[in-house]
Amino acid sequence: MKVRDAVAAARDRLVRAGIEPGEAALDAELLAREVLGWDLARYIAHSDEPVSDSFVTAFEALVRRRERREPMSLILGRREFWDLEFEVTGDVLTPRPETEIVVEEALAQMSAGAGVAPPSLFADVGTGSGCLAVVLAREIGGARVVATDVSEAALEVARRNARRHGVADRVTFVRTSLLDGVGGGFDLIVSNPPYVPTSLLSTLPPEVREHEPRLALDGGPDGLDAIRGLMAQAVTRLTAGGRLIIEFGMGQEDGVKQAAARCPGLQLQRIRRDLQGIPRTAVFTRRSDVSAREV
Repeated sequence: MKVRDAVAAARDRLVRAGIEPGEAALDAELLAREVLGWDLARYIAHSDEPVSDSFVTAFEALVRRRERREPMSLILGRREFWDLEFEVTGDVLTPRPETEIVVEEALAQMSAGAGVAPPSLFADVGTGSGCLAVVLAREIGGARVVATDVSEAALEVARRNARRHGVADRVTFVRTSLLDGVGGGFDLIVSNPPYVPTSLLSTLPPEVREHEPRLALDGGPDGLDAIRGLMAQAVTRLTAGGRLIIEFGMGQEDGVKQAAARCPGLQLQRIRRDLQGIPRTAVFTRRSDVSAREV
């Protein structure tokens, strides 16, 4: 059997396991390359080589895991985010492309065109793998970061990712819910909080439902519990004119707008859509004309 034949057979098994054909083909190839230690160019050039017994054993073990709908990020132990590689375990959410919108919006707010100075202190609430904290620490030189999470296991993953990318000396990790017990003075707060309505957890794909932490997914009855809590806290934690940038779920735009209307210390600046046109990220400004005592 040649490498490409083994990959084709694995692809068919993954399709039968319920994985979309295009995704199955890519996953089978990535698993083969992982075992072989090949990059894409070498795979293209040498996929007609015969497989070895050691390849068959190792490849079979990985394909079997994917057949059980274990996500690729956990099988490989990593996921790319903002062109950086992050360690991923079952204790954290897998970084997703839509969360890069939070980074884009944060950097846009700090651009010269926005007329806003780069933040000296910002917070990443519900940091998980640390992808937002790490990327923004790298992109905004000199800024200090406070990254919070309720899970100590998640914080350990985030700490390793911060060390890996050379920003550990500027990121302080705190185990807490949202910003409980954390002081203010933040120029920027970002978050990819839990936002899946509790009743919809059972409908999520098995890769998410069975392998990602419920704490990082369950947003309460309407999915907005953590978002409302963070909005209320942001009023007393942000500097005047500071920004709050939050990711939210499909169909939650109206709920986010209603929550903003009940939070007079924040002004909704814009809603950003993802590449599919789905409203995905909200950007708020801390109003300077409303004091924390008035909220």
